[in-house]
Amino acid sequence: MDIFKEIEFKNHEQVVFCSDKQSKLRAIIAIHNTTLGPALGGTRMWTYPSEQEALIDVLRLSRGMTYKAAVTGLNLGGGKAVIIGDPNKDKTQELFRAYGRFVNGLGGRYITAEDVGTSVQDMEWVHMETKYVTGIDHSTHNGGDPSPVTALGVFYGMKACMKELTGNDSLNGRKIAVQGAGHVASYVCDHLAKEGAKIIVTDIYEHKAKAVIEKTKAMYVRPDEIYDLEADVFCPCALGGILNDETIPRLRVSVIAGGANNQLADENKHGQMLIKHGILYAPDYVINAGGLISVANELDGNSRESAFKQAEGIYDTILKIFSLAKKQNIPTYEASNRLAEERLATVTRRHSLSAGKSKRGET
Repeated sequence: MDIFKEIEFKNHEQVVFCSDKQSKLRAIIAIHNTTLGPALGGTRMWTYPSEQEALIDVLRLSRGMTYKAAVTGLNLGGGKAVIIGDPNKDKTQELFRAYGRFVNGLGGRYITAEDVGTSVQDMEWVHMETKYVTGIDHSTHNGGDPSPVTALGVFYGMKACMKELTGNDSLNGRKIAVQGAGHVASYVCDHLAKEGAKIIVTDIYEHKAKAVIEKTKAMYVRPDEIYDLEADVFCPCALGGILNDETIPRLRVSVIAGGANNQLADENKHGQMLIKHGILYAPDYVINAGGLISVANELDGNSRESAFKQAEGIYDTILKIFSLAKKQNIPTYEASNRLAEERLATVTRRHSLSAGKSKRGET
């Protein structure tokens, strides 16, 4: 793998490799784009099979954060970080404090938060070393776990999908297959249960799935069986790359709308495959933007209620993307990309014009 070619291909501004021998920290921070503001994105902790796979993941995730902020109308850039390690065994205060010092060294170009494999407690440890962290305990810092806001956005995005497909956005009686039983998935299932949906859930950690089942009366299936279920909606809320050559032909659903990042293993190829299979796809970085909305509101000092209200607006954003896709006869993922890229280009032009005026002494 040519690291610089990979970084240049995805147009990243900066990639930082972090190593601390004493705490056994191995992490990568990727800053994709800061046109709209400082790069903001969570820190994922995972047992990557190789350092190369960790790098590929963080590059994809950080690019997605840029597009997520742009299409959602936030004045933030895109970044992400990954810590290589087992989130169930390798967490220590020393490790996260060492990581916090690396974040602090970037001087605010990157602001972090929790993600898959990390928690509010982990971010509290990071906060001991840097102010450039969000999603910490709301009782003392007016923030907290962004998962509830992410889940609300996924729920409203799912309702928008049903509105587009059937003319009625109710999920009552709809069969929803949820992949994952972590924080976001658990809150999504709470909303679905209140709406009267029929929920099927799976997770690689069966005890997590059982906890969701106890709360929502959902049905459990083994992880690999989730792709073969006949359902109205498939809701991926675990890791990315799960929509691929092997899984897409197995799907028996009308809609894909879930909280996981980078669901398409190959954006162009597998986005087109979903169209051929007649499946409506809600672009992942749009429908799961509630987490970013949550931490953006925290940074601005807004109330938690403000974040929830803004996350409800994902409903209208999803419908706008579907409308653009139909109007221009393009896939939904391409429609959302165009909206994001148009905003980035507009702000870039404004920056260029402002810089030009400054050089000429104009106001």
